[in-house]
Amino acid sequence: MIRKLQLPLQTMNLLLGFSVWVIISSLMPFITEDIAIPPGKLAMVTAIPVVLGSILRIPLGYYANIFGARIVFLVSFILLLFPVYYISEASTMMDLIIGGLFLGIGGAVFSVGVTSLPKYYPKEKHGFVNGIYGVGNLGTAVTTFSAPIVATQVGWALAVKLYLILLLVFIVLNFFFGDRHETKVKTPIMEQIKGVYKNEKLWFFSLFYFITFGSFVAFTVYLPNFLVSNFELTKVDAGMRTAGFIAIATFFRPVGGWLADRFQPLFLLVGTFAVYTVAAILLAFSPGITLYTVGCLAIAVCAGVGNGVIFKLVPFYFNKQAGIVNGIVSMMGGLGGFFPPILLSSIHAATGQYSIGFMLLSQVALASLILVMWLYYQARLTAATEAIDSAGQGNFKKQKEIQK
Repeated sequence: MIRKLQLPLQTMNLLLGFSVWVIISSLMPFITEDIAIPPGKLAMVTAIPVVLGSILRIPLGYYANIFGARIVFLVSFILLLFPVYYISEASTMMDLIIGGLFLGIGGAVFSVGVTSLPKYYPKEKHGFVNGIYGVGNLGTAVTTFSAPIVATQVGWALAVKLYLILLLVFIVLNFFFGDRHETKVKTPIMEQIKGVYKNEKLWFFSLFYFITFGSFVAFTVYLPNFLVSNFELTKVDAGMRTAGFIAIATFFRPVGGWLADRFQPLFLLVGTFAVYTVAAILLAFSPGITLYTVGCLAIAVCAGVGNGVIFKLVPFYFNKQAGIVNGIVSMMGGLGGFFPPILLSSIHAATGQYSIGFMLLSQVALASLILVMWLYYQARLTAATEAIDSAGQGNFKKQKEIQK
């Protein structure tokens, strides 16, 4: 019974972690009414939670193998109580930076589930299972949509404090319903790193996830403030549109995993990065709100499908080192969400527009497209060679039998 509860429980854990992770960016239009933040620093303050949320994914993925998901989720939610309360009492920009840094724990829990859940299912279901777990990304949409509405009624500080109640509820749920008997893997972390760091596929997958998950996080952080300042939307309207982006990207994550279970995953990534390239070029021309929405929605679909596909590939190529590889790949995805908002802010400060930043995204997506095509044809060539070798061995055995 407990084993069957792990997928829904860990998915809800991720939902909560991601809800907490984006508190600051979701409420920034309200926070700036009480705390003076220079325009050039806004992107840095909203991106700060991504830093620790990225770096901690490696140790949390590793410790999920050592101690099990139950312990890691429990400790993570207990630790999150402190920065959430601290932010609710913030009065300066430095308070937001300090509290925001430790909010990153909420984003780091992602690597716990992708390491733990495949232990409960056969390989042919890993893509779909990790895709279902990835629905927890919807937590960013929940906060982006609901936090501004609650803050309008009770103020942003009290809206933040409400997350303390949710954290306490999930601490109790994990204590009683987490799997105490999860299979443990106790290979030393340095031994695991040495076993994978020379494998080029690790770094290719890291780059791909840097773009797919990175763009998901970056747009989640960057859209609320951008839509208010550039298109003069209301704060609630901007939150709802951002929530729509998150919901679409999240919905297509299990779709991507499900497709990857049935078709060649690398071929799916070819289509994903092709659309990325075109959509980013569209955004680079600073279109009106209609075309801008089309470009963002195309990126949302690609981010969801790409995220689902990549975490089908990781356990397929790195079965024994899945914990550490999940941590490294997901860390790179998190960092992919940290740098773009800051880069876009710097480019806007220097040029007065965002075009160069979006054009850079299109070029990185194009480079990834070329790499995926190379990996795809390498895989086909390897499969063809193995088929020929197998056929050759079969003919050799037949000749031996005839000679006998």
